Amino acid sequence: MRLLVVLGYSAGRRNGLHPVCAARLERAAQVADGADAVVLTGGARRDGALPEAELMRRAWEGSRERVICDTESRITAENAARVAALVRELGAHDVVVVTSWWHRLRAALLFRLLLREEDARVSVIAAGGPWSLRLMLRELACLALVPAQVGRARRL
Repeated sequence: MRLLVVLGYSAGRRNGLHPVCAARLERAAQVADGADAVVLTGGARRDGALPEAELMRRAWEGSRERVICDTESRITAENAARVAALVRELGAHDVVVVTSWWHRLRAALLFRLLLREEDARVSVIAAGGPWSLRLMLRELACLALVPAQVGRARRL
């Protein structure tokens, strides 16, 4: 079984899909053929706002036959931990993660660490998008937090 996982992104937006998230969703639709299920991830960043996963579901242009929304995850490590539980539950053996190019390294690291025991192959596909010094610095800072995030996510 092949799971296609699309990571949400909001940058704190209250309403609507962030362009970064829309680009990830568009890239996922391009590679969705052969996926047995599509997992859309992301919780609500603000009270009263729709979860990112729900906004993504509404915008999803692919098959709606097997779309799973993870509306609880707020960070990538939580996304990976919840996907690991789905891998166990569904018996998936192939996980394809779609994210932004600047987030690809950290997403790959977190998913591989948190799915290591599930015997599932993890690959990460990057969506295009703009370059930003702020995003790159944020990613570098977040890389330093990976060990703590993995430990916390394993307790979910």
